[in-house]
Amino acid sequence: MSTKYNFYAGPAILPREVLKKAQEELLNFNGIGLSIMEISHRSKDFDQVVTTAESKIRSLLEIPDNYSILFLQGGASLQFGMIPMNLLKGGIADYINTGAWAKKAIKEAKLFGTVNIAASSEDKNFSYIPNNIHFTPDAVYVHITSNETISGIQWKSFPDTSNVPLIADMSSDIFSRKLKVSDFGIIYAGAQKNMGPAGVTLVIIRNDLIEKSADNLTSMLSYKIHAEKNSLYNTPPCFAIYIVYLVVEWIERLGGVSAIEELNNKKAALLYDILDSSDLYRGTADPRDRSKMNVTFRLSSEELETRFIREATESGFTGLKGHRSVGGCRASIYNAMPIEGVEKLVEFMTRFEKKL
Repeated sequence: MSTKYNFYAGPAILPREVLKKAQEELLNFNGIGLSIMEISHRSKDFDQVVTTAESKIRSLLEIPDNYSILFLQGGASLQFGMIPMNLLKGGIADYINTGAWAKKAIKEAKLFGTVNIAASSEDKNFSYIPNNIHFTPDAVYVHITSNETISGIQWKSFPDTSNVPLIADMSSDIFSRKLKVSDFGIIYAGAQKNMGPAGVTLVIIRNDLIEKSADNLTSMLSYKIHAEKNSLYNTPPCFAIYIVYLVVEWIERLGGVSAIEELNNKKAALLYDILDSSDLYRGTADPRDRSKMNVTFRLSSEELETRFIREATESGFTGLKGHRSVGGCRASIYNAMPIEGVEKLVEFMTRFEKKL
């Protein structure tokens, strides 16, 4: 079988080592003669997976002791509603509107309180990160989307919100770069882009925010309940958590988040260099705010884009079609994308342009 390079935005590429390990253990996890998918979530074998995954995540991201790590379900989309449901209580929250995912979070938050759009880049089709931010002094929290997969923009530094908790949807760039967790009240991330398969969501939440959570919630929507039960209030997505466990082990072997960040910088530079030097390709994001996870670009015509995507797919480069809402092309180069995949794509892009 010829080599395939997976540039899908999500569900997205997983490390080949992780997939092979999961394949090897599928019928016999940890030597017990059973699959991880068919053992009790309260067994010592699965408890080892959860506790080890949590420990490694805490170490890799240098998470302080006053934060809890939760493995929840429903993706980032559930967190869009769960955060204001637990914390807003009819108050005011600041949201920074940087794209499609931020807009979805804003829509959900309006059901539980007042939303102040503290800044927006909608005026230029979400091609940049706004810096003229108008915070509400008594806001309950400030919400941002750290990386917008559709428009290909990313926060390079995070806003200073003083004593107001900063909440970040990091679904598409978690573990991709060093960050200071103590600058945030909550970090949440659906696993299916940079951390594992669809089905589990990582929530890193400061303990004082857990204590401030509303009491009049159903159990499955309460941060308090999930924290008290160590993410085991109900049957969790066992296989998805197991893959996250393997992914964080893989990150450790590579040298941790710093090593991943260095590699990601190199991959992004390769793609943006060809966009900047080409007469055929044009990046859509402001150069100051370009995502290192999702490289969005256009060609000189839609006809050429269709041809480019078709020929790229035939050559083994899958998932390069841009989001249906904006068109164009997009190469998602998450942690698991090897640098040779980006190098091969750049070679293809060069050949494609030369033959026109």
